[in-house]
Amino acid sequence: MPTMKYTPAEASALTNLPIRTVRRLMDRRLIRPRRLQTGRTVQRLLSWEQLVYLRLEAEGLALLPVAERRRIAKQIEADAGVDVVSVSEGSALLIQVKTVRKELDARLKKLKRAESVIVEDQETMRGTPVYRGTRIPVELIADMLNQGAGIDEILEGYPALDREKIELAPLYVRAFPRRGRPAARPWAKRKPVRTTRHRRNTATPT
Repeated sequence: MPTMKYTPAEASALTNLPIRTVRRLMDRRLIRPRRLQTGRTVQRLLSWEQLVYLRLEAEGLALLPVAERRRIAKQIEADAGVDVVSVSEGSALLIQVKTVRKELDARLKKLKRAESVIVEDQETMRGTPVYRGTRIPVELIADMLNQGAGIDEILEGYPALDREKIELAPLYVRAFPRRGRPAARPWAKRKPVRTTRHRRNTATPT
């Protein structure tokens, strides 16, 4: 079972909940993240059990009364190995926590894979996240997917990538949003351009 802590952005990417929903649930104290202070900055970090609860929210738990949701959240945090949770005492409605935990674990492995093939180096495009060994911005690929480009179309323009790397782009961008003012993105709304070299004919015309 993972023991590390997760930022709200990572929680959003892993649970497929909008970041604003994650923050709202923390503000309403349905989940109580750990607060880590670094200088004047206070960061809220979520546990693995809290991510499990957030994933249940994405699966429809948000339809229940707040008091019931808070009880379920506390039960999951108190018993990390719980497989099934009842909606209320004596209720026939059960929630399969084990299944959600497996889904989260698989998604976490994808995020770790993304971190292994994507790098951020100030000496390469001023720290813009790019695929390792290339200068291809991950945000570019995520933008293209959001605009409806197909994987085969992207592969045609960027043969240095593969299907897996392309599929990981949206997850990485969502989990690790860039801080501060958004950087200029000259690639936005542009299709990839492939360059082809042609041999010049140097023969003297007769």
